[in-house]
Amino acid sequence: MLTTLTTMCLLAAPPASAAQPAARANPGVVESPNPEWDDAWPALEAPILTNHRQITRREDFIKAGEAYFDSTGTRVIFQAIPVPAEGEEPGEHYTMYVSTLPEDSNGSLALIAPVSAPGSANTCGWFHPTEPDTILLGTTTAPPAEHNAPGYQRGSGRYKWDFPREMDILRLTGDVAAVLSTTGGTYRFMEQSREAIVDRDGYDAEGSWSPDARFVLYTHCAPGSNDGDLWVLDTTDGTHTPLVTEEGYDGGPFFSPDGTRITYRSDRRGDNLLQVFVADLVFDPDTGKVTGIANETQLTDNEHVNWCPYFSPDGEYLFYATSELSHANYEVFAVSAKANEPYRPRIRVTQARGFDGLPVFSPDGTKMMWTAQRGPQAEGDARPTSQLWIADYDHDAFETAYREARKKLVEEEMMKAFEEAQP
Repeated sequence: MLTTLTTMCLLAAPPASAAQPAARANPGVVESPNPEWDDAWPALEAPILTNHRQITRREDFIKAGEAYFDSTGTRVIFQAIPVPAEGEEPGEHYTMYVSTLPEDSNGSLALIAPVSAPGSANTCGWFHPTEPDTILLGTTTAPPAEHNAPGYQRGSGRYKWDFPREMDILRLTGDVAAVLSTTGGTYRFMEQSREAIVDRDGYDAEGSWSPDARFVLYTHCAPGSNDGDLWVLDTTDGTHTPLVTEEGYDGGPFFSPDGTRITYRSDRRGDNLLQVFVADLVFDPDTGKVTGIANETQLTDNEHVNWCPYFSPDGEYLFYATSELSHANYEVFAVSAKANEPYRPRIRVTQARGFDGLPVFSPDGTKMMWTAQRGPQAEGDARPTSQLWIADYDHDAFETAYREARKKLVEEEMMKAFEEAQP
């Protein structure tokens, strides 16, 4: 099976601030801001990823992650736990933020403002494809009645997720530019217009709009259950259609860039080792409604946790996080998204110690943004904290690496078959 983790999960650990990485003689390759933690990744990740920038900072957020671009590539939405005021305890849940790009002179996000209610639990924000001042997010609006921290349980060696039954998917509309221009941010954005578009009892989250904004793809768990199913909302008539209802958790769904396919993670074996899937959407020829899926294909089938799959800019590959190296060192890998690929190598994209995951791409396909533990490290912390990073992405370089890996895999398989055929 293919492995994948819930999009709510972020590994934590706090680092301190440091000077921006200095440029090397090799253009686009930067020095590691924390060479004592790991100094090799800038060169190892080139030429696929270059010109790395850490865009959220430990002085602002204890941890930050799961960020997505808007349709213009000039804003991002992300979740984070802010550094509390002196003498106060940090919040228990993620706050949702919007911010502007490009980054300021220090490389950080230029303007940041919260858009979720104080004390609420939040996850999976997303910008509307055509309305720049509209977002959706999974939120409890008020503090959830119960909270269990998601993550890897060392005692049992299993994963545990948090599925608040109060979690609904809200559509928020307001003046993002006005909110971002307000010093310190404001709660005013959420108060302007809010609509619960998915509000059944139970966990509803992990939502995203289709490229044409007609459909919202999301995960639903019945109250008290962790058996997530994938559903699609048709915004033209408000109908909800189940797409994936297999046993085990199905979640983290996204549309392909052309809106004809979806990707998701699934725990079909019930062992909390998530695997990555793709499937074609089936449309009614008369109404254009999504009626189901076809050609479901499992892209990973191993003993690792594979999660947060996201389509490459051309829709031909899936980038995802995996525990293939270890649970202490999740890395971003990529695999072909084709349904009938006879030889499917996995390409390692990130090369740093600590967590790397939740990869996404800018609309023009020139940037990759993800969550990583590789920045400056705060005094007293055991490792860098989870923060947002952006790098220039070279798709041609990636495809060259993929073709070389596939050629090697084909040769190895042919040699293996030849040896097995010998008397």
